[in-house]
Order: sequence, then C-alpha cells, then structure tokens
Amino acid sequence: MAAKRDKRARQVRREERALPSYAGRRYTVLMLFVLAACALVWRAVDQQILEKDFLQSEGEDRYLARVEVPAHRGLVTDRRGDVLALSTPVDSIAANPRVLGNDIKRVVVLAEALGIDTEKLQDRLTQYAKRHFVYLKRRMPPADATHVMEVVKAHSIPGVHVEREYKRYYPAGEVFGHVIGFTDVEDRGQEGLELAYDGDLRGEPGAKLVLRDGRRQVVDDVENIVSPRAGNHLALSIDQRLQFIAYRELKAAVKRNRAVSGSLVLLDARSGEVLAMVNQPSYNPNGDRANRAGRLRNRAVTDVFEPGSTMKPFTIAAALDAGVIRADTVIDTAPGYFRVGSAQVKDHHNNKDIDVATILQRSSNVGAAKIALMMDKKALWQTMDRL
Repeated sequence: MAAKRDKRARQVRREERALPSYAGRRYTVLMLFVLAACALVWRAVDQQILEKDFLQSEGEDRYLARVEVPAHRGLVTDRRGDVLALSTPVDSIAANPRVLGNDIKRVVVLAEALGIDTEKLQDRLTQYAKRHFVYLKRRMPPADATHVMEVVKAHSIPGVHVEREYKRYYPAGEVFGHVIGFTDVEDRGQEGLELAYDGDLRGEPGAKLVLRDGRRQVVDDVENIVSPRAGNHLALSIDQRLQFIAYRELKAAVKRNRAVSGSLVLLDARSGEVLAMVNQPSYNPNGDRANRAGRLRNRAVTDVFEPGSTMKPFTIAAALDAGVIRADTVIDTAPGYFRVGSAQVKDHHNNKDIDVATILQRSSNVGAAKIALMMDKKALWQTMDRL
C-alpha cells in the first residue's frame, strides 16, 4: 500500500510540472494596465496644465467671435435744419452656406420668403459653398426680415440669421440729387457731398464679442468691445425752399426750350453763399441705379462754361475803379458789331450811343468789349484774377 501511495504521489508531481505556468501572462497584463493608466494620467496633465492656455484659446476661437457694429452715418441738412439725407435701420438676411447647404426644398422655401429667384439663390449658395458667411438679401425693412425669419424657424432651416445695417434715405429725391449724391450698399459715399465728405459723415464702426453655437450661428452677445462713433452732421448753405423753386423753374425752362441740359446756381450776392444748385436732367438717389446712367454729373461744378455776360459788371467795375470811364461815359456801339482780331463781337440790336448803365441794362457785348479795350491789359487781368 505504501508503495502504491508513493507511486501515485510521484505521478501527481510529474503532472503538476507538466502543466503550463500563467504567472508570466498575469505579469504582462498587469504591466499593460499600469502603462494605460500612466498614459491617461499624462494626457490629463498635458491638457489640464501644459496645454491649458492653447486649448482654451482654441475653444474660444470656435465659440466666440468678434463682429463689427456699424456706425450711424451723419445727417445732411439745409441752412434751416431741414433733413436732406438720413440713415434708417434696415435688416439684411445672411447665411452660413456650410450649415444651410443646398437642399432644393429649403432653397425653394427660402427663395419664396426672400422674394428672389430660386435658381439665383441656389447658384449663390453653390458659389459660396465653402464660406461661413454670405448675404442672401440686403437692406430689407425690419418687418420683412422678421417675416423671413419666421418662415426659417417654421421650416427649421439652419444657418440663416439677421444682420442689422443702415440704409441712406433722401427725402427731397431728385431735387437735391446732384448736390448730395448717394451711398453704395456698404454705406460709402459714391457721388456728390456724400463722396466729398464721406470721411466726416460715416463715423467709425464699433465691435462686439458674440457667442456662437456648434454651427457657428450667433446665439448671444457677450460684451461690447468698442462702441461705434456716429458720423458728423453736415449743414449746407442751401435753402431747401429756394432749391425746389430753382429745380422747378429750370426743369420747365429746359422743356420749354427743348434743351438737352441746363444748370442753375443761385448765390447770395453779399456773402457768396450758394443758396441753390440744380441741373437737368436730374436723378433720384433713392431710385433704381439703372435710371441714373448719364445723369450723375453735376454740370454746374464739373462742366466748363463761357463766362459771357456775367463778366460785364466786373469789367465795367474795373474800368470805373481805374478811372478809364465815368458813370455818364457814352460809348458808340453802332452799327451793333465790330471785329477784334479774328473774332466778331456783336449785339442783338444796334444800340448806337449808350451810357455805362445802359450797357449793363441791355447787356451790350460791343459796349463792354470797347470798355475792356480801353483798359490796361495787366490791370484788367489783375482785377479778374482777384475774383
């Protein structure tokens, strides 16, 4: 019996030695867990301490944005304070093409709400498909923009929002068209005083920080960074009442005489201030740009005119001042014309012998020319140059 037990014990020991050992595997698995834990700890340290500032900056860049706040353009008024140009708040509909996409069903609904052609809207979204911002329709009345956004919300159309802007309005229309001019869609002066004084009128835009969602849509204002500075007001010497009369009379005169164009400038003889300045044909700065073609030029300022009879009073004043003539001096203008070099100077009628006052009254070209020839050329030029 004892021999059998010993034999059995030896057999068990041989079988135990033949069984595989799992100690090495357990050690390997344990080391893998330790390494994984160390990696997680290192990653946490890296993000929370070493790269904290960088990651925070990246997060803010993705969800915080600096946007421009438009400045209110200054008023233009006449000498009595009547407003001739002002800026009114309007809304523009903008979109993020990457978020909105080009789904035809959305495009059809959106185009109908905006009142634009579906194909044109689809082409625009395709053209700017890689951008984060594009205007769909600008300078809409706030009520119309509100309606569009209601449609957008009702149909769950993503990526569409409202941008607040200003639109220039000219109450007097074409009566002041050439004087004031107009601005473009960005509210920058393009013609007239709007262009000449653009830097003073437009002011300086501000800036604010806004919060965006994951689709880059503005969800809230965070803070105002820089407040916009409104533009300066511009007061003119022109009187709106006289401007309207000048506009009405010039338009009638051009039509009556079948003229191609005409200009009228009314000055205060004592101060030299411009009280009215109009041209025909004119244009309405509030109207369609297509109707402005060929009408933008302010002829009273840009065109060259022969001085004509406007120089006669200055010529006679210079002669009187120089003592060449007296108020009762009589000039022989018969037979109503005479030649100066290669040019012929003539009157409409043969005024014969007339005094200085009559020369001015009848606007005699012959009489004024003869007085000018009586003067020293240098003295006459100096008088004209002082004007």
